Amino acid sequence: MADPADRINLDPPGLWPKRGFPMHQGVVEPVGRRIHVTGQVAWDSDGTVLHPGDAEAQTHVALDHVETILRAAGGGLTDIVSLTVYLTRRGDWPAISRARAARLHPETGPASTAVLVSGLADEALLVELQAVAVIPA
Repeated sequence: MADPADRINLDPPGLWPKRGFPMHQGVVEPVGRRIHVTGQVAWDSDGTVLHPGDAEAQTHVALDHVETILRAAGGGLTDIVSLTVYLTRRGDWPAISRARAARLHPETGPASTAVLVSGLADEALLVELQAVAVIPA
């Protein structure tokens, strides 16, 4: 997993405050293998949506999937340098944020974007996470 000292987090003065959210305005990737993770959702191994109606629980499942993929490459959630969150209901942002804050750490928080979308692959899905990680060489 990444050593926070191997990356450069950019949070220049004068930009909007992070308010304790585990993210940075910019992240300079450390040297290593870049992994692009396909968007992950709350599907089980049969493609059934888990936790319908619960964006926080769906975010945890999606993070579990991202973590499984990164572990297969020798890394973990601390290696994520960029995370895009797609959500279908604006009101779910606090729940999604709670799940992220529980799993991502302030010192290794990625550059991050959230996008409100009209729908995902299955109408019961509320959130999808797409990550880019750099696994140290």
